[in-house]
Amino acid sequence: MGRYILLTEEEIRENLEEVNLWNQEGNAIIREIAASNFPAAIGVVNAIAVLAESSDHHPDILIYGWNKVRIKITTHATGGLTIHDFELAKKIDKLNY
Repeated sequence: MGRYILLTEEEIRENLEEVNLWNQEGNAIIREIAASNFPAAIGVVNAIAVLAESSDHHPDILIYGWNKVRIKITTHATGGLTIHDFELAKKIDKLNY
């Protein structure tokens, strides 16, 4: 249950230091990835989908252009950022793409 407690602004700043490829936008964290081509972008999405499903935490994912992926993570149930969001961001950062 503790995973769904909203983080304070200070806790968010501290966690953002650990996922430096992510930026805060309102009540979410955002990362953009430029893949080498369109099939690689789809591969990134598929890899994130596997992580998201196993974590039972599902980000918003947008594919745009021919190779770009935008990932937006927030805990919808709380209306803001929780440690669960940063845990998923760290898993995504470990992907090889």
